[in-house]
Amino acid sequence: MEMQTLKDIFDGIGVGFIIYLIGYSTFLFLSVVAGATGLYHKKMQDRLMNKFTDNYFVPITIVVPAYNEEVTVVETVKSLLMLDYRLYEIIVVDDGSKDTTSQKLIEAYNMQPVRRPVHRSIECQPVEFIYESYEQKVPLTLIRKKNGGKADALNMGINASQYPYFICMDADSVLQYDSLRKIVIPVLEEGNAVAVGGTVRPSNDVELHEGRVKKYQLPSNILACMQLLEYDRSFLASRILFDRFNGSLIISGAFGLFKKDTVIAAGVYDHGTMGEDMELVVKLHSYCLSNHIPYTIKYATDAVCWTQVPEKLGDLKKQRKRWHLGLFQTMWKHKKMLANPKFGSVGLISYLYFLFYELLSPFIEVFGVFTMVAAFFLDLLNLPFMLLFMLIYAFYNSVLTLTAFFSRIHTIDLTVHWKDCVKAIMLCFFEVTTLRFVMAFVRLTAFKGYKKKKLDWGRIERKKMQV
Repeated sequence: MEMQTLKDIFDGIGVGFIIYLIGYSTFLFLSVVAGATGLYHKKMQDRLMNKFTDNYFVPITIVVPAYNEEVTVVETVKSLLMLDYRLYEIIVVDDGSKDTTSQKLIEAYNMQPVRRPVHRSIECQPVEFIYESYEQKVPLTLIRKKNGGKADALNMGINASQYPYFICMDADSVLQYDSLRKIVIPVLEEGNAVAVGGTVRPSNDVELHEGRVKKYQLPSNILACMQLLEYDRSFLASRILFDRFNGSLIISGAFGLFKKDTVIAAGVYDHGTMGEDMELVVKLHSYCLSNHIPYTIKYATDAVCWTQVPEKLGDLKKQRKRWHLGLFQTMWKHKKMLANPKFGSVGLISYLYFLFYELLSPFIEVFGVFTMVAAFFLDLLNLPFMLLFMLIYAFYNSVLTLTAFFSRIHTIDLTVHWKDCVKAIMLCFFEVTTLRFVMAFVRLTAFKGYKKKKLDWGRIERKKMQV
């Protein structure tokens, strides 16, 4: 009787785990199909007509928060100065770096000290010094402040900005030459867009020249290559699908455009949250819906930002732990949105998806694996069926991953060598079956010692970029 009860329990857990995986796979299928068709139609539309000419410009402030970025910050600013756009400014905020981040910029761009007052409408750490340069294509400002974390640095940049829209980006990233023109299109089309997310692509081993892709190839590092496949699936799939019903909850901190007055009214970046980028987007949803303000939060599929992804497992683990903590902090802070009709599709669809398939997914997946292992040793597992199911699941997800990868390559007119195609096909299976579950175990440990690292920037090793 006890063995039968135990078998029933394991059967129930097994069925629940299978239903969970089928639910995720179904969502992934719908989102990849929606993403691929959306990219194709957009490409055809762009070939037929040009909606906006170069006479339309939205004034933009580019805020670059930096902490110990001496290796990449000069090249990042260099890439920003080559953007095909007329009306913008660049503000680099050095958040108390312990290296020569500020000195590198001052020397590279012949910047001069100024006594420029910064109107602190948003509370943040005090300024230590300000340098400016008007010898470049657009105004370039360097603000050195006392260390307060990335959110504090972004808030300082908002304080110093003079334009109604601002872009936040990382100091290890490079914007494609036409990225500003592409990311403002939703603002011109919608009129009430308060935020627009760009597409982030790994730059490892990609050769860029003046913001253009000179040579595209998959990263030689296997770990970075699997992340590229993961990025393409993520950006092509869920973000495009959520964009269709104004349900996007994430705009990557590497590249996002925001309407300044709405951000200030909603509450700016949160100092106490590791995932300040996601928290701001959820906060904008909450603010606009609660105050009955018409708004949209869009995703610009062809506005591209190239960024370095970790090539060492230790760096990747630190990054994913930080992301998962930020997700938890954001969802806990805005838990009132959970299945709340007041927040429409954001509360009824987006929040539930992120709860079950992002926040709780490592717990469910790891528990499911341990249950299967325990059932096997207790001779309560139908091993042939489970192996066949997991193999089909892995193959199915691999096909969707490759669909996302090749759709992205085709619609942005990149040329991939046949060896890279073979490499992507071989690695996609290992990304689905290995990296995903390794990262699930890593995210389970994210809460260990997180209070001590609340304001930590989460450093990973950088390489100098060629732009």
